[in-house]
Amino acid sequence: MNAHSNRFDRQPPLDSWRLDAILEPERKLWGLPMIAETLGVSVSKARDLASRPEVPIFRPEGSGSYFAFRSELMAWLRGKPGNDKL
Repeated sequence: MNAHSNRFDRQPPLDSWRLDAILEPERKLWGLPMIAETLGVSVSKARDLASRPEVPIFRPEGSGSYFAFRSELMAWLRGKPGNDKL
């Protein structure tokens, strides 16, 4: 075995979450419709989620717009037990 194969053997497998992080590391999502589409929920559910402090959906003070980073939303979903039940 050569040094290169050892280095690659230590890397975790490339799954869809890691691939998304590589291809779109800090994609900013503007507005509840885009956030809702990313999460696979309705706009009203996205608004409800935005009111929870543990959910990485932000609304700057004095602004009527919401935004989120796709990578943060995906990390939150991965860490949420039973994420199919938002």
